[in-house]
Amino acid sequence: MKFVDTHTHIYLAAFDSDRTQVIQKAMQSGIMAMLLPNVDVSTVRPLFQLCDQYPEFVFPMMGLHPTSIDGSYVSHLKQIEKMLSSRTYCGIGEIGIDLYWSRQYLKEQKEAFEEQLRWSISMQLPVSIHTRNAYNEVFDSIHKVGAESLRGVFHCFSGSVEDLEEIKRLANFKAGIDGNITYQKSPLIEILRQSPLDLLLLETDAPYLAPVPYRGKRNEPSYLSATAQKLAEIYKISLAEVADRTLKNTMELFGFLQN
Repeated sequence: MKFVDTHTHIYLAAFDSDRTQVIQKAMQSGIMAMLLPNVDVSTVRPLFQLCDQYPEFVFPMMGLHPTSIDGSYVSHLKQIEKMLSSRTYCGIGEIGIDLYWSRQYLKEQKEAFEEQLRWSISMQLPVSIHTRNAYNEVFDSIHKVGAESLRGVFHCFSGSVEDLEEIKRLANFKAGIDGNITYQKSPLIEILRQSPLDLLLLETDAPYLAPVPYRGKRNEPSYLSATAQKLAEIYKISLAEVADRTLKNTMELFGFLQN
């Protein structure tokens, strides 16, 4: 079985002491590639260093995370934009709108999100969208910029049945499923039963959101199989079929993996 971790941050400091071992463990567990979304200007350097070290295994995205946006975001966004010409990327991300902590910078978050959506159109790259308590705002921005010209994934999907239906209507978007699907009484279980598997991608968001039985510990790409196993239970199919179908979904969105 082969898997792609479509969203992981293993370039962060949480892995500084054993990153090589974590990557080797991931390879041994069937991970064939890992996609690395950027966070902000401070994470660009470690992201690039890891991609240079494993150019056939880890692939970068470039973007400015919504929780890194404040009243002076413009200068940071310009620095991130300059990086777009520095190398090849598999996507624009991690971008979006996050209103979980505060609505103070909603205007700035929307402006930054929509600007980065325009980057994705001009570069013909998929987007990795972070949204918390902001699905309606994210959908509004997508339609404003041009839903027919955009494609991507709603990273760590945590929305409602109605949100999932809207993602289906967007046609060119997927939903990323993370370790929280394994948590007891997760509302996502019933929501996903109403959705086809061809809408889903597998993610870890490492070092965050470790699945059961690793919950509370640092998450790792090798734990992706626990999330896949939960999907197998939900859809009443084999783990191998989950691997095959989510890999197909990943290749549809990130076509470079077909090379």
